[in-house]
Amino acid sequence: MVAYWIRAGTLIAGQTALGVRLLGPLSAALGTVLLGDAAARLIPPTMLPLSLRAWAAKRTKVGGRGPLHTRVSPVALTTGLLMNATLLFNAGAVIMTPDTPLLFFWTCCLWALARVASGGGEGPWWLAAGCFAGLAMVGKYSASLLLLGIALWVLLTPTVRKRLRRPEPWIGGALGLLVFAPVVVWNGNHGWISFMRQGARAATWEPGRAARFIGELLAGQAALATPLIFTLCVAGIVKSGRQAWTGRDPKPALLLALTLPTVVVVTQHAFGDRVQGNWPAIAYPAAIVAAASLSDTPWQRLFGPAIALGAALSALIYLHAISRLVPLPARLDPVALRLEGWDGVAAQIESAAKQMHARFVAAPQYGVASELAWTVSRDFGVAGVDPRWPLLTLPIASLAGDRVILVAQSEARDGSMIGSATRLSRDGTRIETFRLYLVDGSTLTASELPRP
Repeated sequence: MVAYWIRAGTLIAGQTALGVRLLGPLSAALGTVLLGDAAARLIPPTMLPLSLRAWAAKRTKVGGRGPLHTRVSPVALTTGLLMNATLLFNAGAVIMTPDTPLLFFWTCCLWALARVASGGGEGPWWLAAGCFAGLAMVGKYSASLLLLGIALWVLLTPTVRKRLRRPEPWIGGALGLLVFAPVVVWNGNHGWISFMRQGARAATWEPGRAARFIGELLAGQAALATPLIFTLCVAGIVKSGRQAWTGRDPKPALLLALTLPTVVVVTQHAFGDRVQGNWPAIAYPAAIVAAASLSDTPWQRLFGPAIALGAALSALIYLHAISRLVPLPARLDPVALRLEGWDGVAAQIESAAKQMHARFVAAPQYGVASELAWTVSRDFGVAGVDPRWPLLTLPIASLAGDRVILVAQSEARDGSMIGSATRLSRDGTRIETFRLYLVDGSTLTASELPRP
């Protein structure tokens, strides 16, 4: 799915960094509107904290009907501000990863299910929810937790379970499976390779290391969501859980069902291995709505400071990306690690290739190969030698009889080392060094990567 998004962005804005990332902020903006609308339908009208109440009152519009609420309700406004004050959603919107379409379609599914829960013409919205869930699954397999959450919500909420007597929920589920079916077919034709890779991550179990990994998980989420918003999310989900348990209300039950499976799975994973900071991101759309439902005064007093803190931290990150505001070591600087130094590496590799009369540059790591395909001059071909590249519909690189510069992060088994290429940050700090090997192309099986 992320490849389709990049393709769409580059068709609009050209083969540029803007084109690659364009749909990130656009989907974040639309996702904010949909999440706010879902919150307005799931949560009774509540008062904003005093710090935001007057601001919202001046901007409240009263209007008619349609697919979205045209009245900006306090809870919708609070939800949008809280979501955009998280580093995970705010700063994350300017990079393009598989999580970008995943979070968008997850939010779309929550939006459709909010209409089901509020009883507003629910038939078509079951179908929409199924399609959005299928698209989320195409984006990333962790959307299977969305399907699990929907199943829990339907089966454990009596008023929703009764709706299984109607055909729409079943048709919606079938539509979701139909959308995801091409991925299943592709895997079946390729040895179930991507399913096996993702499934292997769940097999690790080392409880002796759990305290360390769970501590890292909590600290990472408090940082990415910002501490106050993370606290509000936890409190909101606890409140939704109590309401779902005591009243069997489908609205808070939906919020609980769309967060609980993710919490359980990442916690289980932390009993054996490190949880990447972005993995729990799928829990936040529902968790943010739950946070916005906190109507007690002590919690509402945190809304303003939480939003202000998140906005300030996001601004600092953007300033740092532009001006190197904080002199962090390169290995601790997420901006440097992700973005900086690739043009310099490409220039060093091109120089080595010219000296050795090599026509191709190759790399075993898919991330490195992709960066080189973007930055290395079109005078040279770029090939990926990872064993997974042939699984894609890319042309086989014709390397027989050619010299190839192999760019490796560790010692290579073939070829002779001819030098290195160092990736530097803007201030000249070393980020990483690649080893350069001269390899006979006839010894490599590689796929030729497309060039911008």
